[in-house]
Amino acid sequence: MRNYILSPSILSADFTRLGQDVRETDEAGAQYIHIDVMDGAFVPSISFGMPVIKSLRAVTRKVFDVHLMIEDPQRYIQAFADCGADLITVHAEACTHLDRVLSMIRDLGLKTGVALNPATPLCMLDHVLGKTDMVLLMTVNPGFGGQKYIPEMTAKIAALRALLDERGLDIDIEVDGGISPANLDTVLEAGANVIVAGSAVFAKDEITERTKKMLGIMEEFAKRR
Repeated sequence: MRNYILSPSILSADFTRLGQDVRETDEAGAQYIHIDVMDGAFVPSISFGMPVIKSLRAVTRKVFDVHLMIEDPQRYIQAFADCGADLITVHAEACTHLDRVLSMIRDLGLKTGVALNPATPLCMLDHVLGKTDMVLLMTVNPGFGGQKYIPEMTAKIAALRALLDERGLDIDIEVDGGISPANLDTVLEAGANVIVAGSAVFAKDEITERTKKMLGIMEEFAKRR
């Protein structure tokens, strides 16, 4: 049976109360915490670094789902492992030697993820699925929170799920960008099972309720499978 996992993205949290926001999503039942690391080069924005992740590690024991939107991520794999990452996702577009980077992550005892931007074809995964625990499909163009879901990505999610099923691979599909209660069923039906949600979860005084609402939709979907 497939596990359905909510991974709230702290990119949409209130930075003045980041630890409190993370703790609230944890206590509401979110299984992962999604941490977007941006370098201002691979994507336009700059976000969190190692000190922030290390500080948050003291707040929760939930899985730290660290999404590296940075060039040449192999330079920092050890550092992110040291500050508390459990799962490190790198972009296929940012790695000269993707296979080597995934091996580095695995050798540290962490789970691996490969991210693909909306225009990147699934064939980029052909020779690395054996070292991949999760594929992250960007459903917006990366770099900013609060963007609208790209409808064409639904077919891409479905195509990836069909590919994995055909090969008998137990690999999670994570989706990131514009996911809300309005389209959550759509991406679940297409085959996603790890859901990144930023603005759909983080709203002042409503984090618990919003987290539980997303989890409730996912639980109802799982019962129908």
